[in-house]
Amino acid sequence: MLTAFRNAFRIRDLRNKILFTLFIFTLYRLGATIPVPGVDLAAVRDFANQAEHSGFVGLLNLFSGGALTQLSVFALGIMPYITASIILQLLTVVIPKLQALQEEGEHGRKIITQWTRYTTVVLSLLQSTGFAFLFHSGQFTGGVSLIPNFTPRNVVIIVITMTAGTALLMWMGELITQRGIGNGMSLLIFISIISQIPSQLAILQTNSQTYQFVIIVATMIALTVGIIFIEQGQRRIPVQFSKRVRGRKVMGGQSTYIPLKVNMAGVIPVIFATSIMYFPALLGSALPSTGWGASVRDWIDQNMLSTAGVGFSPTLWYIFMLAVLVVFFTYFYTAIQFDPERQADMIQRQGGFIPGIRPGRATVEYLSYVLSRITMPGALYLAVVTVLPSILGWFWNVPVGLSGVSIIIVAGVALATAKQIESQLTMRNYEGFLS
Repeated sequence: MLTAFRNAFRIRDLRNKILFTLFIFTLYRLGATIPVPGVDLAAVRDFANQAEHSGFVGLLNLFSGGALTQLSVFALGIMPYITASIILQLLTVVIPKLQALQEEGEHGRKIITQWTRYTTVVLSLLQSTGFAFLFHSGQFTGGVSLIPNFTPRNVVIIVITMTAGTALLMWMGELITQRGIGNGMSLLIFISIISQIPSQLAILQTNSQTYQFVIIVATMIALTVGIIFIEQGQRRIPVQFSKRVRGRKVMGGQSTYIPLKVNMAGVIPVIFATSIMYFPALLGSALPSTGWGASVRDWIDQNMLSTAGVGFSPTLWYIFMLAVLVVFFTYFYTAIQFDPERQADMIQRQGGFIPGIRPGRATVEYLSYVLSRITMPGALYLAVVTVLPSILGWFWNVPVGLSGVSIIIVAGVALATAKQIESQLTMRNYEGFLS
């Protein structure tokens, strides 16, 4: 492992990519500590120190790397871009124009990327406006307003600053993808979660007994190992191409395979399901504090989100709904990613076939059967990893800030980045991390 690190820094191009990525990380963490103008710095500091009492906001704060409770210029993090990307991918299935753009190649992808950026700005404007009102109302800050001078001018400045911060983060993530190493957006979420690990472990240790702390940490380590193992699993469907004669050349006759991963959807179902589960809390915060609004808000607090002294302590109903949504979105997103009819048509047009399966409808049915067989364990795996730490936290009534969502993201991004560095080293005849 140490030799692989040393070899990575010996290659000038790879060394520059790694250093550039670390430089962007430094700028990101610096921006996460700079508050937006017009806030009460003393109140923000007290709120940041008591962030574990904020429940729902504490969970959102994990994905922003602590920037949300600091009310910094990067308070929204990169999540608006992730949400916009998911929305555009879902719309591609139902809007023929988007589907045609996706099939055009590089030109079409550039147009979709541009629309994703515009959607990110719109979502950032909406979210920053909502958070400005929430932090002024004091609902998540113990009744203390973090924006005492709540004038239209200050609100506009705060909203524009947060939106510009998200746009800057989006640009920084694209720079990492182009000039650095790995996927920039994923790495920004990765570094956000990594930065919160020490504080979350400290909160867990303070508010739990020793055996509880050891069991929860050991469970997280075991889940990480399981994630790495399952993410490598795939079902390889062999494909044989028949020989074709063109003039004096004989083409084809090769054999390859279609790799169907156990978890084809990645972490997208988990992120999307978690985003859906945020809506009840946001809805409750927007309802009136008296009358029917108070009743609905109390029901949401008791059945969806429970702040049991410290940290985000979800109820059993929340855990069940999250697991169901993860399974549902795993099937849904897998169906978007892999279309058996399109794949079978592509194989037939290229003169290929699956041994023992007739081309055409039989191939479609076979691919659909295999896909359904491997999607079920993949969906259950995602659901178990997502909710297992929360189940332990609910059973012992202790705060588990590092949920299964964060474990999946950290392990998945680290594995993908290591594979990319591995490929760079292998191309230059060096031994890699995974060799």
